[in-house]
Amino acid sequence: MERLIIRGGRRLEGTVQICGAKNAALPQIAAALLSAEPLTLTNLPDVVDVRTMLTLMAHHGVVAETRGATVTLDASKATNAEAPYDIVRRMRATLLVLGPLVARFGRARVSLPGGCAIGARPVDFHLKALTALGAAIEIEGGYINAQAPDGLTGARIVLPSPSVGATETALMTATLARGESEIVNAALDPEVADLAACLAAMGAQIEGAGTHRILIQGGKSLGAARHDILPDRVEAGTYAVAAAITGGRLELTGARLEHLSAVGEALEAAGVQLWPTDRGLMVARDGALKGIDIVTEPYPGFPTDLQAQFMALMTIASGAAMIRETVFESRFMHVPELKRLGANISLQGTSALVRGVAKLRGAQVMATDLRASVSLVLAALAAEGETVVNRVYHLDRGYEALDRKLVRCGADISRVAD
Repeated sequence: MERLIIRGGRRLEGTVQICGAKNAALPQIAAALLSAEPLTLTNLPDVVDVRTMLTLMAHHGVVAETRGATVTLDASKATNAEAPYDIVRRMRATLLVLGPLVARFGRARVSLPGGCAIGARPVDFHLKALTALGAAIEIEGGYINAQAPDGLTGARIVLPSPSVGATETALMTATLARGESEIVNAALDPEVADLAACLAAMGAQIEGAGTHRILIQGGKSLGAARHDILPDRVEAGTYAVAAAITGGRLELTGARLEHLSAVGEALEAAGVQLWPTDRGLMVARDGALKGIDIVTEPYPGFPTDLQAQFMALMTIASGAAMIRETVFESRFMHVPELKRLGANISLQGTSALVRGVAKLRGAQVMATDLRASVSLVLAALAAEGETVVNRVYHLDRGYEALDRKLVRCGADISRVAD
């Protein structure tokens, strides 16, 4: 197990290349199961979650040829093997193979998933979408068994809330279901629209991706395709906070400001400057930080995946900030660790009141989940003295070479083995 040793107080300046979005890559890798023809994905991020998904795909007989940030997935000899607990427990997104497996093979057996311990994320919405399309679902012994021996039929799928994962499951599965399918209350996230673009490149007929109503004309086999994964807006938002918390200036090449509208508005209200460049997005802060209130919401609202990072920023802002979490009920596990660095934070149910302090001070801290771990790194960049961030394997699940990228921009970070 590794840890990061961070000596704070350095202003970040330079350029950071934003990778392809992990949350877009994972469903697109799963989508390769829908076709016997190869799918090539470019701009693939080199993170542990992607490697885990590729391991699961290999378990199903999919051959992956990776060259740098490009992977070609050949599912021509894929088998309907069981998706075992040992792999699926590592992250929740492995559930995304369930729909493609039952759509192509008529049955699937997938372990109930794992992932970050940030609260209840029920699989019910995924299963209701599959049931609407005609699959028979049974949960037994910690596994989901889905059966559709006569194939799936297009249907109207109404999601109780705009779940990203359930929208992606419904979208992928419906491409092979006979007839027309309609997804109502679909998630608006750019990653969903990017999945639809990938499926369209494979030959699927999809309308309305990026809106709350998606129409799919299914039943036709999908073919070979090549698709470029969109840039990671969460990674871009994280580095934007890194520039802001150190009073620095970073150009985020590849970042798309239009995918960060709520985050950009919050940062500007807090005293940070953002503007588009020919290569991406520039983020800078020269003046004081101001505490502001935010509420996490489904896209296009403020993303829950950037809540912890923004909280780290607010710990050194003047005044107070109220941060309300409405997506995951247990996503404040970073609060005790930030307090070890001297942050003044009070929890009130699903809200956190952050009163800015003049200075954070280095300490030993423990990462509890992916986004919490990066919030501790951000706080450590601004803290006086040395901070040790333990259990950074969480960090590596979703960020490619984060410590190396920060070092190239002036941070003092060492990665050491325990």
